[in-house]
Amino acid sequence: MKLRRHLLSLLAVAAGLGAFTAPAVAADYKAEYRMSLVLGPPTPWGQAGKMWADMVKERTQGRINIKLYPGVSLIQGDQTREFSALRQGVIDMAVGSTINWSPQVKELNLFSLPFLMPDYAAIDALTQGSVGTKIFQTLDKSGVVPLAWGENGFRELTNSKRPIKSPADLKGMKIRVVGSPIYSDMFSAMGANPTQMSWADAQPALSSGAVDGQENPLFLFTVLKMHTVGQKFVTTWGYVADPLIFVVNKDIWASWTPADQAIVRQAAIDAGKAEIAIARKGLVEADKPVLKDIAAMGVTVTSLSADERAAFVKATRPVYDKWKNTVGPALVKEAEDAIAARKK
Repeated sequence: MKLRRHLLSLLAVAAGLGAFTAPAVAADYKAEYRMSLVLGPPTPWGQAGKMWADMVKERTQGRINIKLYPGVSLIQGDQTREFSALRQGVIDMAVGSTINWSPQVKELNLFSLPFLMPDYAAIDALTQGSVGTKIFQTLDKSGVVPLAWGENGFRELTNSKRPIKSPADLKGMKIRVVGSPIYSDMFSAMGANPTQMSWADAQPALSSGAVDGQENPLFLFTVLKMHTVGQKFVTTWGYVADPLIFVVNKDIWASWTPADQAIVRQAAIDAGKAEIAIARKGLVEADKPVLKDIAAMGVTVTSLSADERAAFVKATRPVYDKWKNTVGPALVKEAEDAIAARKK
């Protein structure tokens, strides 16, 4: 009898020790978490999501498994509804665009102010400084947990009609824009006819000629071979850049242990840094090999001179001033100061 009690007590101790050594997994962990993306691999945006998911699975030893849903398929392709769906729990996590979320979070329109950011150092001055911290605080108050920055890149102009060197060249041209009002304002100010549509609708519209052109980072041009849908002219003007943000739904975040939260956060930071390097590859080098690749497709590439760029800045300045009040004058001033002080 004593032996039996002794054995039972040893088993209890062993079980207690096991509780400390086994990985702590909350009872309400889901078998799979849904990550929303507008673009999947092989784009840099899609790679951001894949790298994050892979790192999290490996570092949590499979406790957190993430499935990618590119094409914002969880909300039928309506990318401007993504942020609302995140807050509502339809989406568990996302690598999302500041542009697509700007209708719900007005401060994110900062990155869409025309010609605010002249170079990559300017983007970094915002995302990696006090401005980025304040935007993350705003997102947290808006109902999601922001973890890290990625990058979609500078948005360049393509069309099927002619080289664009001045606002006059855009007159009457039908340009597909994202569903954020500031883009309609900008292209209207330059004399174009902006047409709002999701990216899912944009590709067939370009093919059919329903729209003449569009604006997006240049990786999209090469990955999707956009010269095959009539886009024969590219203008590099760097009028806006689109950072990406790695976020998690607040309820999902709260369901994870602090240790797993730390793993997910660090994985987002690591994936973001790696993705930014991928997004900039071929564009930060002196000879800009991406532009050479596009020209080799039979596309006319136009890079604006300082005077030509100044004409676009002047045409869009009323839009800048209007939206400065929407974003918040203090935040815009802080951004302008950070850019002026950046290390080039």
